[in-house]
Amino acid sequence: MNKDEIKQGLRTLGLKQGDIVLLHSSLASIGNVEGGAEAVVDAFLETLGTTGTLVVPVFGDLGILTVTVKGRPDAVVSDCPKGTVAAIGADAQKICADHWKADTVHGENSPYLKIAGLGGHICLLGVDQDRNTTMHSVEALLQLAYLNPVSDIVKTPEGEVQKTWKYYPGPHRDFIGLDKILRASGKMKTGKIGNAVTRLIKSQDLIEVLAGAGSLDQAFCLCDNPECADCVSQRAAIFRDAMKKEDFNLAASSALSGRYVPEIIDNLHRSGIGCVELDFIEGKPAHLMPSEKLQTAVREFAGKNISVSGLRMPGVPADMEKTLQLAKDCGIARLVLPLCADAAGLIGQAVAENIKLSFYNRGVSGEYAATIMKNLAERKISAGFTFSPAEFARCGEMPFLNTYRSGKFGKYMDQLDIEDGTFAGMPAVLARGNAEIKELVSILRCSSFSGYMTLAAGNRNHGNVAELAVEFRKLLDEI
Repeated sequence: MNKDEIKQGLRTLGLKQGDIVLLHSSLASIGNVEGGAEAVVDAFLETLGTTGTLVVPVFGDLGILTVTVKGRPDAVVSDCPKGTVAAIGADAQKICADHWKADTVHGENSPYLKIAGLGGHICLLGVDQDRNTTMHSVEALLQLAYLNPVSDIVKTPEGEVQKTWKYYPGPHRDFIGLDKILRASGKMKTGKIGNAVTRLIKSQDLIEVLAGAGSLDQAFCLCDNPECADCVSQRAAIFRDAMKKEDFNLAASSALSGRYVPEIIDNLHRSGIGCVELDFIEGKPAHLMPSEKLQTAVREFAGKNISVSGLRMPGVPADMEKTLQLAKDCGIARLVLPLCADAAGLIGQAVAENIKLSFYNRGVSGEYAATIMKNLAERKISAGFTFSPAEFARCGEMPFLNTYRSGKFGKYMDQLDIEDGTFAGMPAVLARGNAEIKELVSILRCSSFSGYMTLAAGNRNHGNVAELAVEFRKLLDEI
């Protein structure tokens, strides 16, 4: 290839005099070029003319063409140590000016958005969308939950300044997977210059197409590989952010989340869940653990920003006083235990220790449970109710249409167990059984339910906590 052939290839793609183009490139992908990198840069500059502008990213080792542009005496370099660009041409000063003053490295008032506003193009010369920095502009404009602030020292005419930019990108993304969206939009042209597959698209078109995709799915540029720790953690950040907007608190059973405390913590973080209900640890009921060991576990959770929603027991303890003391020693303020005829007596003991009780239904009818809860209320005895729709379904009841409504459980509920099951007693995928999970979640959201919605242990038949978090998010999105 020579300079004239490269110029012809650029014109065929649609570049012309006066255009602005942000170039991402690989010289080696073209093949042998007479004159090397200098000839390729000259081909772009001559195609754009004196009224056009060539821009390249120069914030890292991004290829010889970027080094060549930056090294030209007429190059202007933006003054931000993050996402830095170099430009040559009529609008170089305008594009690069005050980059460091922008609130975000890639968003409003950055060179990338200025290029879009000026009608500029993005050219990928022998590289794929993974090198397309304007993808970060889309993320910043959408203010995606997994983006974080970043700080650095900026050298300005007034001296060094400490600056923080919002919505800065992190690790791996699946930008390559977005190429098909851009191709399908009809906005991107593709051709070849030498051996280099070359893509050309208007920056504003790319932003509009992908912002549309991102508005429908915040994880639109993340991969779904469960072994990709970067995208798993970023999906978790999106989920955490979504849960912050809900009135209820999302928790997960420790048994669903893993066997050992470090494993439980890791899986909760991967799932974006910051609250755990302690039912089983190391395969044993948590309330039967030695006090010192349970205290250590609670401290480990707290140290990793995971709160404890309560200590759940599979049965009413033989020694309630001992269990209350255990909870008190561990700083656990709430116990969840099966509903029983002696509920009032258990509450009396718990009140003395300033610990709340919440009773869950197991093997009892809705009428039986409602009667006990109503009697407690009439005696002005305060207790919570953990509504287990899967258990009511196993009793042959329709948990929402009949049980919830007729028993007026909304007055007592402080927890909804997110677990499905059939009338025949078989566990089921969420919203695929007879527990009417979807209807219950919907009606509770309508009343700004502020208690816990807990991904319960019975879900282990259908997946781990991360998979259940995804299923629960899908259920919320359907409501």
